[in-house]
Formats: sequence, structure tokens, C-alpha cells
Amino acid sequence: MAKVEKKAAKRASDAAPKTSDTKNPRNNPRNNPRNNPKNYVASVGKAFAVLKSFTSEAFELTLSEVAVRADLDRGTAFRLIQTLIELGYLQAVPQSRRFRLGVACLDLGYTVLSHGSLRTIVEPMLRDLVPDVGDAASLGILDGGDVIYLARVSAGLDRYKMDRRPGTRIPAYSAALGHAMLAHLERDEQIQRLESRPRVKLSERTLTDLDALLTRLDQVKKKGHAVSDGENAYGLRTLATPILDAQGSVIAGLSVTVDATRMDMPTFRDQALPRLTQLTRKVQDITIKSGMSS
Repeated sequence: MAKVEKKAAKRASDAAPKTSDTKNPRNNPRNNPRNNPKNYVASVGKAFAVLKSFTSEAFELTLSEVAVRADLDRGTAFRLIQTLIELGYLQAVPQSRRFRLGVACLDLGYTVLSHGSLRTIVEPMLRDLVPDVGDAASLGILDGGDVIYLARVSAGLDRYKMDRRPGTRIPAYSAALGHAMLAHLERDEQIQRLESRPRVKLSERTLTDLDALLTRLDQVKKKGHAVSDGENAYGLRTLATPILDAQGSVIAGLSVTVDATRMDMPTFRDQALPRLTQLTRKVQDITIKSGMSS
């Protein structure tokens, strides 16, 4: 009976809010999900405790070391480790009794960097191009046969009523931004992405023939940039460049667009391409140093 009372007292003590600095939202008991059992999933917390046991100094750990660092008993630690191995977030070190973080952890990190931080980094830089050298500047990524816009800075193109807000999709085959990124894929993947959706003419200049598009992509890769003169929309001229990682794989693309009434194509290329190329190199350098990957 005494043991039951002692355990009950311990549970009550653990459940009671600890004294903390309530001015800090993280320390305020009312904001702590642990104090609301409806919001806090203990098994998920334990799984993350296992993952957080690994550090740059302790990148390989035994079962006992994980249990101690995560404040878990060996049985719970063992089951969580086996589950995380099955999911790819941990891996066993060959010919040892140690474990390390798995590739799936890297995938999560790269997702945050490439789709979150990249936009944060690039968006202010796009403002340096608008309206100085163009009427719009964009950051986009490939998703299947589409370009998805991550960032867009625009001024003076309202009359075209083009929706290019973050999250907007456009067909990659019809846009310079799409060509700039597709050009750096293997041929089989280029064909797969181009064939993944119907190709229709958005203007009389839009390329829809597969062979013609593949020839265009070869030219784009050789030049290092893509050009669209009214192919995606009447009256708009666009230059686009790819952002590559350290291995030469495409991560994203940058583009700058101008109203055709503002300047002809040769003048636009002469004025905008050096600035766009300079910005691309700067962003590419940041992504490589940050470890961002395709």
C-alpha cells in the first residue's frame, strides 16, 4: 500500500507545474503542451528525445547511451530505435552496437532549407531587380511538369492580370523559368516531366513539340540561361537562370520579366542578364555554403 501511495505522490509531483519564468512564453505553464494531455503525445516526445540524443560530438551512440541521454529505460529506447530505423531516421552502424542518424533526417533539413530559408534569402534580393532592370522577378522550383513560385516581386504588370503569388503553378514547358531548370536534368527525366501534362499553345510562339523543346533545353544548358519572348504570355519578355548545388544538380531557378513596351529583347538581355547572373551566383554560393541540395 505504501508503494502505491508513493507512486501516486510521484505522479502528482510530476504533473504539477514547475516554478518558471512565466514572462517567457516557452516557460509559461499555460503555454506548455506537457500540461495539457490532450495536446501532448508522449510517445512522439520520446521519439524526438532519442533523435536529439545525437549531436555533432556524439554522432554514434549505443543503446545504453541513447537511453541515458533521452532519459528512457532500455526497453523503451530499444523499441523506439528499431522503429526509427524502420522509418529511416536512424541507422545501425555496421559491425558495431552503435547507431547514427539516418538519411531521412537530412531530407527534413533540406526541405526546410530549400523551401523555407531559400525564399527568405532570395526575396529581398529580387527587389534589387525591380523596377531597376525589370517589372517582375521570381524564385521557383520544379514539381513534376510544373514550376511552383516560391517568391515574386512585381511592379507595373497589373494590366496583365497574372497570378504569380507563392504557391502558384505554371507549366514548365511554356516558361523560361521552367526551361532554365529542366535543362539541367537528365534526358529521360526531361522527357518524363514534359510528357507529364498536356502541352498547349499559350501564344503563337509557345513551343509544344517535344523534339523542339528538347533542342531548346540543350541550347539553354549551353548558354546558361533561358529566354522567353511572348511564349508564356503576350507582351512579356523573360530571362531565367538555374540555381545549382555543389554537385551541379538544379535546386531552383530565378527569373526577371519586363513589359515588352518598355524595351526590346536585345536591350533587355544586355541590361538584365548581367544583373540576373550576378544574383544567381550570389544565391548559388549561399546555397552551397549552407549545404542546400536538390
